[in-house]
Amino acid sequence: MVRVIVIGSGAAGMTAASEAKRADPSAEVTVFTEDEHIAYSPCVIPWALEGKAKWEDIVMHDADFYSKNRGINVNTRTKVTEVNDSERTVTTENGDVFQYDSLIIATGSSVFIPPVEGKDLQNVFGIKTINDGKAIESALKDVKRVVIAGAGVIGLETALSLINIGKEVTVIEMMSQVIPRIADSDMAAPIQKYLEEKGVKFVMNAPLKKVNGTEKVEGVTTGDTEYPCEMVIFATGVRANLAIPKMLELDIGQLGAVITAPTMQAYKRGRLCSNIFLAGDVVQCQSAVTSGATMSQLGSSAVKQGLVAGKNAVGFKSVSGPVASPWVSAIGDLQIAGTGMSEGLASWYGLEIVSGKATGLTRARYYPGGKELTVKIIADKCSHRIIGAQILSEEEVTGRINWLTSAIIEGVTAEDFAIRSENAYCPPTNQVRDVVLSAVDDLIKKL
Repeated sequence: MVRVIVIGSGAAGMTAASEAKRADPSAEVTVFTEDEHIAYSPCVIPWALEGKAKWEDIVMHDADFYSKNRGINVNTRTKVTEVNDSERTVTTENGDVFQYDSLIIATGSSVFIPPVEGKDLQNVFGIKTINDGKAIESALKDVKRVVIAGAGVIGLETALSLINIGKEVTVIEMMSQVIPRIADSDMAAPIQKYLEEKGVKFVMNAPLKKVNGTEKVEGVTTGDTEYPCEMVIFATGVRANLAIPKMLELDIGQLGAVITAPTMQAYKRGRLCSNIFLAGDVVQCQSAVTSGATMSQLGSSAVKQGLVAGKNAVGFKSVSGPVASPWVSAIGDLQIAGTGMSEGLASWYGLEIVSGKATGLTRARYYPGGKELTVKIIADKCSHRIIGAQILSEEEVTGRINWLTSAIIEGVTAEDFAIRSENAYCPPTNQVRDVVLSAVDDLIKKL
């Protein structure tokens, strides 16, 4: 019987635990988590703040479900304080010691809150967990004005939700555009305009300098300007939780996360660990676009990695491949999605690129209800290989971005895509020749 211990109960941890038990029903699988809630999606928190989802509905399964239906022992509100891999033991904060044969670390990430003055005042929040969301919801009752630090997709989704419940919202972003790094300015600009029309105020090119107040938040300062508010929400990205990996002296990569093999096994001083596996936000990944490392702190990536880690922890040899990190966000009536590299990110990596773009409709022109659809595709100028894409519309962006993600992972050139791709056609769902193919045509002309 293989004894598997999983540290962490997010998408990666619970997927790994379930897959280990599925792959080897005789395995003894135990999960430890500091959280009181398990198996939930943090992505839905902005909509829960608006009341479109209930907190209790976010949690898909509780600890009792895993015990009764899957034979997995889940210990909530339990902190692991020591891991000894030479003895293969885990010790919890109350002194209990547990033995393992395989260890899966899925400790996830935490919101990065910059070290600014006033960050510890009352009504300053990160937005990552159900408890974060509930705390924000409770405090909102006495709040009129909210500042959101960070104009990434979570920050923008939260901004609109708070506008919809009657709050005054200002988004402060240190970059010159919304959704920086992963989206290009021409694709992100319509999102900012849409939110401004809804009432969201934006302050761009403005790092947040200070949170003002004595006990509670009274405002923020950026540059020489103060913006009054009663709440600050940091949506400034996340950083990997490395306490356990550092305790085990696992190799940490240049991006601030743990280096793993395709089998999701860790390395220690360059040598592969036979019995330590990781998954989720705590690891760095191999990019499908370049030869280097990348981060893919997405729920979809966490599940994919968790499946591999769980199966291999009980003796299998599955692998997880390079990632293109497709993402999608629904902001009111608009949907924006991306995959691979944006123009800005490609430039940062030193790649010379060419972009193609096309605008059409999500349905046949004669079928009612069609929405404008814009597709942008990015290729490496030298090889003509497709390395990124972004799509903006009011509907039907997810399937198209998944289509382009497969092309990126397979290393398809623009010319090959045009020759080998086909699209299904039905008037209520798309044009007879999809806008994606029109964007590829434009890309080929420019190449």
